[in-house]
Amino acid sequence: MHVQKKEGETANSLIFRFSKKVMQSGILREARKRRFHDRPISRIKRRLSAIHREVKRKETERNKKLGIS
Repeated sequence: MHVQKKEGETANSLIFRFSKKVMQSGILREARKRRFHDRPISRIKRRLSAIHREVKRKETERNKKLGIS
């Protein structure tokens, strides 16, 4: 982005104009989207993770019924 200071323009208005241009261009949105990009997880790993969560959930429910912390 490049913004030229107009004659008699204050620093605040220049910064405001620059920020507005950056927002309209979508650069910030794209940067935020790319910041935390994770690799896609394989189906097998996702399935194993879901099974693990289900087992842990059933285990905690069983422990609560038995009064075990």
